[in-house]
Amino acid sequence: MTDQPSDWTAPGAYEVAPGVHRIPLPLPNDGLRAVNVYVLPAGPEPADGCVLIDSGWALAEARTQLEESLALIGYGLDEVRRFLVTHMHRDHFTLGIELRRLFGSKVALGAGEQPNLDSILSANDAALLRLLPAWGAPDLGQAWAATIQPEEREISRQSYEAPDEWIRDGQVLDAGKRSLTAIETPGHTRGHLVYLDPDAEVMFTGDHVLPHITPSIGLEPARQDSPLTAYLASLRLLLSHPDALMLPAHGTPGGSVHGRVKELLHHHDVRLAATLEAIRVGAGSPAEAAKAIGWTRRETPFADLNTYNQILAVGETWAHLVVLAERGEVVQSVDGEGRLTFEVAG
Repeated sequence: MTDQPSDWTAPGAYEVAPGVHRIPLPLPNDGLRAVNVYVLPAGPEPADGCVLIDSGWALAEARTQLEESLALIGYGLDEVRRFLVTHMHRDHFTLGIELRRLFGSKVALGAGEQPNLDSILSANDAALLRLLPAWGAPDLGQAWAATIQPEEREISRQSYEAPDEWIRDGQVLDAGKRSLTAIETPGHTRGHLVYLDPDAEVMFTGDHVLPHITPSIGLEPARQDSPLTAYLASLRLLLSHPDALMLPAHGTPGGSVHGRVKELLHHHDVRLAATLEAIRVGAGSPAEAAKAIGWTRRETPFADLNTYNQILAVGETWAHLVVLAERGEVVQSVDGEGRLTFEVAG
């Protein structure tokens, strides 16, 4: 395998498992910095082209970097036969749509993402902003909306189209020299997929299992009723499959899927306890509870986060409160204007 750079975002094509190359593509103005796209041969001969796991964001710099990196391993953009996308977020899906328009590549997406895509294509994708007043953070919704220009929103929407194929949970996919099993892992989005190669013992984990961070939960147009419940169940589901090498969408590849899943489950146990304590000492709304908790691995105060990450933090806190309510540890109330409040049960 190719030695991995100390900076996982460095441009190039790096072999991470026999016959699998990782190409990081840039995410400008995004804290994640890059997204990993994985390249698999589409057949036994180089002329058969390649299959990509995820595609990157439809940006000029990402397309250029993908073209240059593919050339390092003998492929052109016109030789990408198929994109197997883990979920509908723009940094995973939209460059695939752009390249399909240019070269006819096929794009496949999890069937569970259809409500999200329908919301985007029907211009009904501002559900998160509408939820913020209910969570006690109307100011965040107003601040975020003020940063979004209508023309930018329309350009973003035009990056989306329906895929060529909707992938079902458990579907076995032909990827040249290997077969991949699609496993539906809702939580980060409702139709997120991971792709398991059981023979090679590798798993393309998308944003479901990341090496250094936990993914945002339920950041999607067609929001799930309890995204954290879905996410925790999806993590436990992976423990029922054989362990595999983790090939994530962000961060350095490697390590045990099972090992990282157990760390993520523990992380959310800790967050649930912290969220419950915030309610116990007087927080009532998701926004108030979010302000009482530290964020990121550095326990950054809520006030030090930018607007977008404050929105994510409030949404994450709401998701944890829903789980606590499902467990009977807190009680949820809704006032006449739809605002949610929580109090400790009993």
